[in-house]
Order: sequence, then C-alpha cells, then structure tokens
Amino acid sequence: MARTASAGRLARGLLALGVVVALQGAGPAPQEPRLTMQVDTTLISVGDPVMVRLLVDHPADWTVQWPDSLDLSPFEVLHQETAEPGPAPSGEGMRSAAALVITSFGLGELEMPPIEVAVAAPDGTVRTLLTDPFRIGVESVGLDESGEIRDIKGPLSLARNWWTVVPWVLLVAALVAGAYYLHRRRRNRPSTAAPRPAPPPRPFHVVALEQLDELEASSLLERGQVKAYHIRISEIIRAYVEGQLEVPALEMTTREVVYGLRRASMSRAITGSFRSFLARCDLVKFAKWRPGADESGELMGVARSLVAMTSGVESGEAGAQ
Repeated sequence: MARTASAGRLARGLLALGVVVALQGAGPAPQEPRLTMQVDTTLISVGDPVMVRLLVDHPADWTVQWPDSLDLSPFEVLHQETAEPGPAPSGEGMRSAAALVITSFGLGELEMPPIEVAVAAPDGTVRTLLTDPFRIGVESVGLDESGEIRDIKGPLSLARNWWTVVPWVLLVAALVAGAYYLHRRRRNRPSTAAPRPAPPPRPFHVVALEQLDELEASSLLERGQVKAYHIRISEIIRAYVEGQLEVPALEMTTREVVYGLRRASMSRAITGSFRSFLARCDLVKFAKWRPGADESGELMGVARSLVAMTSGVESGEAGAQ
C-alpha cells in the first residue's frame, strides 16, 4: 500500500511532464486521425510505475473522445490525465494527448491490451483508433537463480541438547529431596529441652497483703482522695475473697457477699467483720461520707485482720508482710 501511494504521487508528477512532452513531440501533418502510443520502458520491478503517453494527431475540426476508464489487466491504471488539444508540431492540424501511469503486481512478461480511442468528425462520424498490444517484463527482488519466488522462512529454532540439561535437573531434584528430608527429620526429632514448669500460683493472702502495703504507701489520703482510697481498699479485699474463699465478690453487692460467706461456712464473727468493713467503704463510695485521715487509716488495719482471719496467718504476721 505504501508503495502504491508513492507510485500515485510519482504518477501525478510524471503525467504533467508526459502531457507537455507529448504535445511538443514532432510529427508530420495528419491527413487523417492517427493514434500513437509511447511507453517509457519495457522492464520494471513489481509495483513500479510506468508512463504511457497516447498521442492523437487529427484535423482541427475533429474531436478526440478519451475513455472515462480503462481496463488494462494485468496492469492497473494508477492515474489518468488529459490535456487540452494544441497545435500539432508540424503546424498543421491539432494534437490531443493523454498520459497514463500504470503498474503491475504480477510477475513475468505481461502484455498490455490494445487501447481504444474514439475520434469524432464534424459530421458526427466516429472513428475508433487502436494501439498495438505492448509487452512489459515485470520482475521481483528476491528471485533465486531458477526465477521462482522464495518461500518465507519460519522462525529459527535453537538446537536442544538434552545432555546439557539433565545434570541441572538432577541437581535441582537432589536439593529438593535434601530439603524435604531435613524438614521431616527436624519435625520428628523429639524435643530434648524439658518444658519449664509453670511457676506455682502465689497465695491469695500474699497478693492481698502486698497490694494493701502499696495502697498504704501511696499518697491518696495525703492528697485528700478519700473516695479513691476506699474504692481501692474495697477492691483488694473483694478480690481476695473471690480467690481465697471462692465467692465472686467483685461482681456482688455487700449483702450478696455476706450471703456468699455464710454459704462458704464462714463463722458469724468473720461474716460480721466483712459486712462492717464493706459497709464503711460503701458509705464513702455511695453516701458521700468523708471520714478523716486517721479513721481512714484505721480501715487498713481492719483489712489486714480480715486477711489474717481467713488465711490462717496470724494478725501480727499479716501486718509484717
């Protein structure tokens, strides 16, 4: 397609030159209409343009009727152009000229068929003029010595030498097998390190006494945070009751805690001590009672006594811990 488009552009340039040359060509004065054909060459490469000039010498009062379209198979007409009649080179009569640009995509020695041109006399008589057949050789680049078109070669394939591939395949297989063996061996190997035993749980009374010591060492009472002090000491004792006596005191009201202690077979004295302690804490938390620092400090001794009474630790030992 690109070559055809290029040929078309070349054709238009050649036509202008061809028509001018045709009109200027020499020739004798016509006695009657005469058709002459001029072809640039007799040998082309496939797709190359060929200039064909048609010259009609005729009396001045005759008219040339050029064909609108031409079938010159096996050639294709790329472009066709005619010029206004001009004086014949001899000075007598007129010369009409047309130029064609043709090409062919066939191969071999091809024959262009005769071209018919009609010439009309003043009385309406029409004469048909014919050119002689013309042979043009068409050749293609890429012919071998026999003159045949070579087939398009397919993509080249690399030669495969399997003996150079086999060692690499075996190496990869050996690496995979070795990795699998090591994985299985490590997974099935019994563990030599004995699991560390979990540390024994700390006694609940020890944890409670440590937390009471931390609360006593804090500066809540000094800063006047009496309510926070009573909330914290109540939580410590309730957590101790939940762990040591298995009564879920953290989620119970004071009345429910007392009832739970009775069900846990606690004595009336112990149950009463817990009720009195928790009630004092509730007064601060809910009734906005604000005891003094000394009275709040005495509550710490009561808390330690409750731990001592229910854990088997003497009161003196509880205070020392």
